Amino acid sequence: MKTIVVGTRGSLLAVTQTNWAIDQLKKMNPDYIFETKIIKTKGDIIQNVALDKIGDKGLFTKEIEAALLDGSIDLAIHSMKDMPTAMDERFVLSNPPKREEPGDVLITRHKINSFEELPKGSIIGTGSKRRRYQLKLMRDDIKPVDIRGNINTRIKKIFSENLDGVVLAHAGLKRIDFTSDEVTVIPLDKKAFIPAPAQGILAIEVLREREDMITLANSIQDDAALLEMTAERSFLHYVEGGCHIPVGAYLELGEEESSFHYLFGDEEGRALVSSSIKISNNEIDSIGQRIAEKVTKEVRECLEKSI
Repeated sequence: MKTIVVGTRGSLLAVTQTNWAIDQLKKMNPDYIFETKIIKTKGDIIQNVALDKIGDKGLFTKEIEAALLDGSIDLAIHSMKDMPTAMDERFVLSNPPKREEPGDVLITRHKINSFEELPKGSIIGTGSKRRRYQLKLMRDDIKPVDIRGNINTRIKKIFSENLDGVVLAHAGLKRIDFTSDEVTVIPLDKKAFIPAPAQGILAIEVLREREDMITLANSIQDDAALLEMTAERSFLHYVEGGCHIPVGAYLELGEEESSFHYLFGDEEGRALVSSSIKISNNEIDSIGQRIAEKVTKEVRECLEKSI
């Protein structure tokens, strides 16, 4: 039996979601043996600097892609939201497997039932500019602070750094089956607090020349996740988004018509556009460019008015 070596980062979440993907691949490809190889990336090593201040694309992918090139791994599992939209042409992403919950959650030490019940002036930790600006949009008294680390590290900082809470991806908590009596988990409305493009979707990356691995990875494709990824990453691509500007996108998929919710702003947060539109599902391939042109114009007009 042929052995497939799968590369992944070493955090609990990365390993857990990689093991989930391998389980799905095993079901569809029982004649293969799968092994996991842990690879440390630059994003894992630099933990004391906010992502938007490091200034390097591929923070969580470069070292793993090097392993693909030297043949020490056959395919790699990433979080899709970590993947740059402009990829090296030597690599390709397979069609994605089933998506986990795409939204964000507030994790707080307070025994409350909603975001609105947070005490006035609450200090909330996040390493994301998108989350930071949306927190201020929802409540201008909220004080966002930068934090980094894996899920458990960030939750521990609620107590070690005297925070009122942190905002994390719901998908990560569900994948590691997180439970705790010390904190309250409050899901945030995906239409009001728009998630990162393709949040909750896994990326399976392979060498473009490895047609056997592309076929293998595509065996666990989920059609809904593919449509959602296409729309959300297309928008990210056309607004040229990354860690430095707040970008959110969420396709609320319907049978024939869907709702696309989006957020875009300038690097300093002086102008933010947050809205949604209805689209026919046969327009999903073109929606990214169409909305990107609209919102970048609106942000530019907001900035001109503020001068």
